[in-house]
Amino acid sequence: MSLAESLESLRKVDLADLDLNNLGSWPAPVKFITCILLLIAVLALGYNFHLKDMQTRLEQEQAQEETLKQQFSTKAFQAANLEAYIEQMKEMETSFGAMLRQLPSDTEVPGLLEDITRTGLGSGLEFEEIKLQPEVAQQFYIELPIEIKAVGNYHDLATFVSGVASLPRIVTLHDFELKPESAETTSRLRMSILAKTYRYNDKGAQQ
Repeated sequence: MSLAESLESLRKVDLADLDLNNLGSWPAPVKFITCILLLIAVLALGYNFHLKDMQTRLEQEQAQEETLKQQFSTKAFQAANLEAYIEQMKEMETSFGAMLRQLPSDTEVPGLLEDITRTGLGSGLEFEEIKLQPEVAQQFYIELPIEIKAVGNYHDLATFVSGVASLPRIVTLHDFELKPESAETTSRLRMSILAKTYRYNDKGAQQ
């Protein structure tokens, strides 16, 4: 049958006359077109249910590949600079050890109090009170607050503060309060100050 004859027979086909229960009786051109349509439908369904899923997995694998490449690049850079990192770590350990040596131990606190007292007396101050406050524990260190009350002129007080800052041990000064010793004179001042020194908290560092 020629193409023209096939097209002519298709024009004469009434879809209402086609019996779905008897496909064998359908005209050959209708069977052919039906097979083409079924093939297209199968291919479309196959793409949606199989190829599309494979495409999604491929995209996931490509994304993972890119992540692995970045991780490899980072680790390669770290490996290339490993010796420099080791040297930096050694320098940090040395610096950290030097800082720890500046923190007094329990047995050195009385000596530190003597240094503070000697610095004040050498500056011309008169101490009214030097009192240790309760310790304050932090993760890596423990604060040792020391409440200090002293009397002297402005120059003496400034010399004392400078002398405490120059002590070999770490001492920080907080909560300054200055006021005249009495209403009759303004040359002598009463100073209230909180000094803090620190010691290493080995228990906190091990947690």
